[in-house]
Amino acid sequence: MEELTARDRPAHPGSDELRLEQHRTELTAYAYRMLGSGFEAEDAVQEAFLRAWKSFEQFEGRSSLRSWLYSIVTNVCLDMLGGRERRARPMELAPARSADIPLPDPLPENVWVLPVPDDRVVPESGDPSEVLEARESVRLAFVAALQHLPPRQRAVLILREVLRWKASEVAELLDTSVASVNSALQRARATIESLEIEDAETLRPTDDEQRALLDRYVDAFERYDMDSLTSLLREDATWSMPPYEMWLHTHEDIRAWCLGPGIGCRGSRLLAVEANGMPAFGQFKPSAEGGLEPWSLQVLEVSDGRIDGISFFLDTERLFPQFGLPRRLDG
Repeated sequence: MEELTARDRPAHPGSDELRLEQHRTELTAYAYRMLGSGFEAEDAVQEAFLRAWKSFEQFEGRSSLRSWLYSIVTNVCLDMLGGRERRARPMELAPARSADIPLPDPLPENVWVLPVPDDRVVPESGDPSEVLEARESVRLAFVAALQHLPPRQRAVLILREVLRWKASEVAELLDTSVASVNSALQRARATIESLEIEDAETLRPTDDEQRALLDRYVDAFERYDMDSLTSLLREDATWSMPPYEMWLHTHEDIRAWCLGPGIGCRGSRLLAVEANGMPAFGQFKPSAEGGLEPWSLQVLEVSDGRIDGISFFLDTERLFPQFGLPRRLDG
């Protein structure tokens, strides 16, 4: 996306820039739900701010600045989504595989729903219930479900159900009628309900039970103790590794994978981060050159005291800098 330049900015950039920046987190969250990629969401908001700078003098306050910015971001997202295939998770593309089947060829980045750091899409402070809702609405499973909707239906559902906009406000933003908004919302709800998204707990740093589960997970993974690790997983837990279509679905296959093709992960270290409102870790595995090198960004889905699934995102060259993770660890 094009970068802002001094000539793009209005006459009094200090105050106006601050007015725009105070909306960046919620706009990025909105764009992320629309696009399914943290990288694309940030590009969309940057492009929206550029358009806002260029037309700031024409903004006459007929609507709130916030509504105006949402309108611009929506148009940017709809432009970006035009004519392309939806992003997905491995579990949506193919049946589960067994651990003895060789890895398929990796698929391009634009196939996958990608993770996003919490600090880009979740407010740092505010009403605890609003922070919780923000975390729940960027969960991987929910964002992946949104990708099943046509882009305008997607916008309607997010604006009405997640952001609690009135139908009249959404109709004005999308330049359509209230009846059309209500019809689109009804169709979008039916699609989302048919997908049967499983509930999962968001990250709760002050929850002793959840913290104990995550401590046990880190201990088991770093010791590479498969008995302890699989004891923390639900029987139907999923284990996936974008950009590969392959995913696993049983304790036996997870164990066989870890002790077979994945044996290079023995001796890994995990550093805690926050992604998609969920517990997450940067994984560093032993390197042939010594020390530990980036291997994956793990995002965990947790419910009822067990781990439902682990997504291992392997594009560490792009993801680790985005999450503020180091490029290497000493042994």
